[in-house]
Amino acid sequence: MALPGNILLITADQWRGDCLSILGHPAVRTPNIDALAADGVLFERHYCQAAPCSPARASLYTGLYQMNHRVCRNGSPLDARFTNIAQEGRRAGYGPVLLGYTDQTLDPRTRHPKDPRLTTYEEVLPGFERHTRYDEHALDWLHWLEGKGEDASGGLKGVYGAVPQDGPFSRADLTPKFAPEHTETGYITERFLDYLGQQDADKPWFAHLSFIRPHPPFSVPEPYNSMIDDALVPEPSRAESVEAEAAQHPFLRFMLDRVPGKSFVPGGGDRLVTDWSDEEIRAVRAVYFAMVAEVDAQLGRLVEGLKKAGAYEDTLIVLTSDHAEMLGDHHLFGKLGYFEQSYHIPLIVRMPGAHNPRGVRVDRFTESIDIAPTLAEWSGIPTPLQYDGRSLLPFLEGTEPSTWRDAAHWEFDFRDVTGGVPEKELGLRLDQCQLAVRREGRFKYVHFAALPPLLFDLENDPDELVNLSGNPDYAAEELAAARGMLSWRQAMSERTLNGIDVTADGPVERSFAERF
Repeated sequence: MALPGNILLITADQWRGDCLSILGHPAVRTPNIDALAADGVLFERHYCQAAPCSPARASLYTGLYQMNHRVCRNGSPLDARFTNIAQEGRRAGYGPVLLGYTDQTLDPRTRHPKDPRLTTYEEVLPGFERHTRYDEHALDWLHWLEGKGEDASGGLKGVYGAVPQDGPFSRADLTPKFAPEHTETGYITERFLDYLGQQDADKPWFAHLSFIRPHPPFSVPEPYNSMIDDALVPEPSRAESVEAEAAQHPFLRFMLDRVPGKSFVPGGGDRLVTDWSDEEIRAVRAVYFAMVAEVDAQLGRLVEGLKKAGAYEDTLIVLTSDHAEMLGDHHLFGKLGYFEQSYHIPLIVRMPGAHNPRGVRVDRFTESIDIAPTLAEWSGIPTPLQYDGRSLLPFLEGTEPSTWRDAAHWEFDFRDVTGGVPEKELGLRLDQCQLAVRREGRFKYVHFAALPPLLFDLENDPDELVNLSGNPDYAAEELAAARGMLSWRQAMSERTLNGIDVTADGPVERSFAERF
């Protein structure tokens, strides 16, 4: 069977779903991404299934909810029994290559205890051949910088510098010491264009480009750093004070007490993000929006390279993120908890073919787990029974499935296997440190394993400031949401083999499509 064309999966790390100028964001400028959306399909209500990086990517790569793949935190192993997009790509006949990182921890049961690959959560997802390395030490990028004439002798600290340790810092302090074309995004893009020039035009390829930005440190070179007008930067959505925000829930109070600023700005010192002034938060938000613009510029260069190589019209392009970023909303930074800002992410898919829709927007709930079955169906191989997601091909072909989900779901696991801090401070057992979210059109329900639930009316409280759980006026809505959550978990619990019945005539199997 002939392969239908090339596959290009692009992830930009920690990218919020509202950060596209095509969606009317007042500050963000993404002309190249907007052009790709105009030539493909934009999914406006797209959500990831977990955070931070490793759990989110495990869902993206395996098509599984977190409750099934059980990658709980960065460093949680991915069970070797699960297939993934790279292994399925090989089954279809591709040779999947990785430019960047996948942030997956290998199953220790398949390795010798002293295998050095069990000392990092930044191993390559099985099935991918690594073409270009990028990890937390960024040594390959730093070496590339030196080849471009940059001074990278001081390592990451040298090229990014540091903000004043005791504050305050300004936007100018968030300017790294390298040229705008030499960002990590520029590095991955250049390496991909090199890869593209080495491909046989008659043999389809499968490449995964994993960009680190707009992930912290929040720092970007000129001309991007100062391109966002302060007047255009929207104020964070948050309660009037940290204390008022913390009163919403014990888990939120726990998180607000311990988000370090050094995780987000170079240097950072010992200040928490809740210690930052409004001016500092505005500076960080402006720089984040500028980082999105930098990624957009490199994506424009990438698309131009595809067209120049004659590959654009033969390539399925999937552009998304692993998870999003709080960016000061609810007085938080990072990817955590239950709020919309951490889980609503972009998704743009451009499918080749003269008759496929262009410039379409889909407002149905879609999820990261839908990408794996989409790639499988488009590649012409049977969709693994493992997958929890559903193929997006009907939307990409201009139709709509007869049935589709009426809510988005995600999970967050806040256990601390090595230190046990949340367990001690919240009085929980290890496996009680988790929450699950059911986000419908109007109501959003958050269920904790052993803490009080939350209910938000997104129609009247889009900023999620008022918890209605326990309010007798909303008792019926909370019961319906809780029942919906339970039904989702029952229907979607791990089921790789439960669609097979062994009979006297041998195994009888229900197809993937018959499960929905």
